[in-house]
Amino acid sequence: METKAKSNGIAKRQNATVKKEVQDKLTSEAIGKTVVPEKKVTAKKPVINLDDRIQKFEKLRGLATQRERLTETLNELTKFNYNQDGSSSFYIRDSRNLEFKTTNSNLIKLVTTHLQSTLEQRKSEIEQQIVQFEL
Repeated sequence: METKAKSNGIAKRQNATVKKEVQDKLTSEAIGKTVVPEKKVTAKKPVINLDDRIQKFEKLRGLATQRERLTETLNELTKFNYNQDGSSSFYIRDSRNLEFKTTNSNLIKLVTTHLQSTLEQRKSEIEQQIVQFEL
């Protein structure tokens, strides 16, 4: 509240307008006039469609399944043992049954190392998507 100095130097509060507003409100309530309360602004939650929510849940489940498969593949690749004695072989076969085969341990090591780093990178991307996912 403000204070103003009178011409004689004594400070006086300016609260007459506040009192007047309160008195008017109480008077109107007492004589039965309807007082319109101030509307409170509330943030409404967006209505979520059940089908959309289920679809998002299925997408999250798909991401979890991809992560599980990548983890299994990485575990199998880690168990893979390639030896220098030529007992390991690497096959690639296409849809027409054309086949590439090698027993070169250096090439096998190179391919498995690259495959492992690629799978680990993809797994971390999927984990990041799962963490950031919102239902």
